[in-house]
Amino acid sequence: MRSMAPPSRSASGSTGGAGPDVIQAFRAQSLDLASNAIIPPITAREIGFEAQIVAVLERPDPSYVFATATGSGIAEVADFTGRRIAFSQGQSQGDTVLRTLQEAGIAYADVELVDLPSTQFLTALQGGQVDVAPLSEPQVTKYIDQYGADGAIALPSEVPDLLTVLWAPTTVLADEANVLAIRDYVRVWAQSQVWAWEHAEDWKQFYYVDTEGVTAEDAERIWSRIGAPRFPRSWDIAVEWARSSQQLLIDGGFITGDFDAEDLFDRRFEDVAVQAVGADYVEDAS
Repeated sequence: MRSMAPPSRSASGSTGGAGPDVIQAFRAQSLDLASNAIIPPITAREIGFEAQIVAVLERPDPSYVFATATGSGIAEVADFTGRRIAFSQGQSQGDTVLRTLQEAGIAYADVELVDLPSTQFLTALQGGQVDVAPLSEPQVTKYIDQYGADGAIALPSEVPDLLTVLWAPTTVLADEANVLAIRDYVRVWAQSQVWAWEHAEDWKQFYYVDTEGVTAEDAERIWSRIGAPRFPRSWDIAVEWARSSQQLLIDGGFITGDFDAEDLFDRRFEDVAVQAVGADYVEDAS
């Protein structure tokens, strides 16, 4: 196997390899496995690239915060009407935007969705190209520290970015040696999420303070909003979540969605993560 991308979202909830970049790497056959939210696998299938999910991590707590531009006057989600919102339909931030608008009863036509890669959200806010953008921690803390005195605020999202998935091209999954290697990787990946949760003080110091440069107080505040990792015994809820994300994109005219979301999941791997972690981290279907 070629190199496998490290988890794009660690126990901290931070994001990594953007979905569009991962799909490009898959198509170039330079990557065999990656971690993303649910939107990239949907986007890949929409454009005819076949890949499947081999691991699922659920975090029911919202991952993103809506940061506002200075002088926007936005005080709550209801104020998004008529505003410019940073949006990337191929990434989890786009899913969060669409779910937020749906929850608030705001039609897509009543906002301006500014299509940008998530790596440009921050500079778009700083430059006044958008009025609001979904950011993850610790980026949003750094932004508010710099621009809060000028009127920028942070509005926590009320909708979760429920799924983190590991996924791979079906051509990779057709090779039995790759399947065995991926099963090993899934086990270690699941255990790494648990390790970070169980060693919170070490992780906060290493990631937030030493690596990202936020204060210990900010690291504590960020961590207080993060829930323990949960690995579902059954992927049925994950499939339904994928279907709801797929439908949001269909309703917005972003995709045709002419496929069953169930086909995105390779259930040969359904039990791998849950067997690698303790019972406290296993989510049984309700």
